[in-house]
Amino acid sequence: MNPANMLPLLLVFVAGWMVAIQAPTNAMLGRAGGSPVLAALISFAVGTAALLTVWLATESRPSTSTFGSLPWYAWLGGLYGAIYVAVAAYAAPRIGIATLITVVIAGQIVMALWLDHIGALGLAREPLNAGKILGAALVLAGVILVRRS
Repeated sequence: MNPANMLPLLLVFVAGWMVAIQAPTNAMLGRAGGSPVLAALISFAVGTAALLTVWLATESRPSTSTFGSLPWYAWLGGLYGAIYVAVAAYAAPRIGIATLITVVIAGQIVMALWLDHIGALGLAREPLNAGKILGAALVLAGVILVRRS
């Protein structure tokens, strides 16, 4: 494996830990506030404050004109995240973290395969093949095993 790929892989692996921790901590907020939507709002407010702090500490200050040419759907990433966080806060205490995460990963893989296959959203086109389909099927089998165990 290319050593240059090790840091991004390690960071993504650790970020995966944080996704697993995020759902139960947001579920705690949801129980305390009586709403998974409020939990998601609090989560995003804390995340926004953290990101703003890091951004202000950097030198990067792009001009607002660089955003003008973006398609409308480029602005929807936060919406997708908000939906995920609210759904995870709702679902975590009902189905458990292992089931939540395995189902999320299965959904991510199915969507990723489709996005790669059609080359959506500026991605390079990566056609489906038997290995990718088998890999996705194994993940789906893993979801069933985790859920039924």
